[in-house]
Amino acid sequence: MVFSTVTFLFYFLPLFIVLYFALPFRMLRNTVLLVASLVFYAWGEPKNLPLLLISILLNYVCGLGMGRAQEKGGTGKAVFIAGIGFNLVLLAYFKYFNFALSSVIALLAKLGIDIPAVEAVTLPLGISFFSFHAISYLVDVYRKKTRHEKSLLALAMYITMFPQLIAGPIIRYSTIARQLHQRQHTLRRVELGIKIFILGLAQKVLIANSVALPADQIFSLAPEALGLATAWLGITCYSLQIYFDFFGYSNMAIGLGLVTGFSFPRNFNYPYIAQSITEFWQRWHLSLSRWFRDYLYIPLGGNRGSSMATYRNLFIVFFLCGLWHGASWTFVAWGLYHGTFLVLERIGLQKTLLALPRLFRHVYTILVIMVGWVFFRCDSFTQALHYLWAMAGGMPADNALALAMRFLNGTVITALIAGLLVSTPILQAFNKPQAQTRIFAPAISLMLFVLSAISLATGAYNPFIYFRF
Repeated sequence: MVFSTVTFLFYFLPLFIVLYFALPFRMLRNTVLLVASLVFYAWGEPKNLPLLLISILLNYVCGLGMGRAQEKGGTGKAVFIAGIGFNLVLLAYFKYFNFALSSVIALLAKLGIDIPAVEAVTLPLGISFFSFHAISYLVDVYRKKTRHEKSLLALAMYITMFPQLIAGPIIRYSTIARQLHQRQHTLRRVELGIKIFILGLAQKVLIANSVALPADQIFSLAPEALGLATAWLGITCYSLQIYFDFFGYSNMAIGLGLVTGFSFPRNFNYPYIAQSITEFWQRWHLSLSRWFRDYLYIPLGGNRGSSMATYRNLFIVFFLCGLWHGASWTFVAWGLYHGTFLVLERIGLQKTLLALPRLFRHVYTILVIMVGWVFFRCDSFTQALHYLWAMAGGMPADNALALAMRFLNGTVITALIAGLLVSTPILQAFNKPQAQTRIFAPAISLMLFVLSAISLATGAYNPFIYFRF
């Protein structure tokens, strides 16, 4: 089930809210949230529900084992290693088995060795996210940043909460450990949560979905059909699609969290206004960036060692960051590409950029990001190189501008303009308490919800990028 569907908005969500607030006791509300989350997951992935439940149970047992060992003066290191190993093996098998096997088959084929086809492993929905949540729990307990969770219900709720189950943001256990047992439900929090949810819904439905169709159409064109204008239109649409698809979903998750009494961290902070790739990663997908920083980069040594060690650590982190996003060499290339620019900026490029006008720094950053998105979006290096060649003007076409105009209509143009505006803080004035426009906030939220609902009811194009991760 996806947030941006009629089923979720008009059936699942209203029923859940009624049941959740109709029950006055905390334990009953937690049970409603857990059951609703399992139904939410099983709606689209019923065959993988046992896998999710097994993961919860084994991580719960590992947490108990570490906790008891620590109470006796030990560390629980053996149990910790076993738990982390289980989560990594689970993630590696289901997400990367097909990728590893196909890479081996391709290599052996070049050597003249044929291997019989093997049945593909199905990727469970949201496994990248619930595996990272489980690892976060085990690491936080092992580091004694928080106590082990004695309630199976509470831990199950943490891992399966439907607002963040299939696409994040990645919530650390230590961040909400107390809220799993005691949280506030106020009218103000519910009101704010609804506002943020509707904003996220509009970002997803009215912007991301509107630019997704021309993006998909352009990236499916044959190389000879791509012209300069068409290629740049396609990557512009995709840059806005992936941002508002994930940003919108994150806002919906944060809003639903507030409604149910949880405070989830912000996941995006206007990444497209960044003036370097370093700053971009300080603004983009913050929960993932911080997860890799605290659970991988810093344990590797971070920037505490020599410069070469720091560069090595950055490449390791971004290699794995790319691989986390998808089991494909194009995702690995995207990760290493960003890692390379981070290293270059540390070496001295950052100082050079600071000497340039603000506009040049911003243009540099956006160009690097958009080129990176080409590798992220394309299914192969061949397609990516053809697309980049077209962006560079290497695929001249007659009436290039007219060809690009085929993919534009009123809806797409409006979404492009809205996306460019909302990508900047220019509209922040509407959120300031002293602003006169604040009195129109309820009307604006209602209008955005109605427009989004109409779009969904008419069966408009409604893909969801992060399902593939």
